[in-house]
Amino acid sequence: MFRLVRFEVYKLFRLRSVRLGLLFALLLPFLWALAPGLKEVYGLVLASGWQVVSLSLLAGMEFLFPFLVVMAASEALGSEVAQGTLKSLLLRPLSRTHLLLAKLFAVLLYPFVLLGASFLGGALAGMPYGLGAFYGGTGLGEGGFAGVGLLSPQAALAELLKAHLLAGAVLLPLAALALLYGTVFLSTTASALAAVATLLLMRLLVAFPALTPFLLPTYLDLYLRPEAVGLGLPLLLLYTLGFALLAALVFGQKDLESKRPASRRGAPSRRRRPSLKERTR
Repeated sequence: MFRLVRFEVYKLFRLRSVRLGLLFALLLPFLWALAPGLKEVYGLVLASGWQVVSLSLLAGMEFLFPFLVVMAASEALGSEVAQGTLKSLLLRPLSRTHLLLAKLFAVLLYPFVLLGASFLGGALAGMPYGLGAFYGGTGLGEGGFAGVGLLSPQAALAELLKAHLLAGAVLLPLAALALLYGTVFLSTTASALAAVATLLLMRLLVAFPALTPFLLPTYLDLYLRPEAVGLGLPLLLLYTLGFALLAALVFGQKDLESKRPASRRGAPSRRRRPSLKERTR
């Protein structure tokens, strides 16, 4: 099983979309570090490199990171179908459940690797501003970017690590949801669109106050609200587990033969019509 998980992680991180996503996450902090309009647009003057790290997290979690995670999870199965390698995998002596669990582990690992790349890029881009103690805040703790006084590098690092871990937890159910739709549609595009549409639909349900505390979109900003961890984190993990179990159930019953080209399913080939001369014999 360990070899299968390692193989699936290797395949996932060989996908072009995944490698591009990691590159974008690494380079995004340099955009904020070099942006000349931070003061005019956001009213912010960078006082420390730690603020570059938090800016990258805040900007990425608005759209980029969730989108990259959904695409990677959708492609985990969609690429296998498109390349015709899923059938050969299932011919090996392993169950569908083990295969899906290996893919699930890979897609759940990706959000933390993605956020790790963002953190590393932010630290590198913020070095010119210094990574020591500073007057202000990281934007993720009390007082926002203004802070409440002198902030030590240890305290800043602790705030940022906690926020990145919570952001990773926020992305876990998105990855599991996209993988679930991947087992349903066996298509990268359809899976990604279905996952996004589901999240948008769940956002509309906030019109029902009784449901709001239990909806997934309610906790997509959990990294900014550590006081909601008590209910939010277990709920995010329950969503992840629920989507994963549904994916295993659907994948175990999925008819993969219908996804094969007709010529490969043994469909009869077209017979040549006899010529007039041959018919008159």
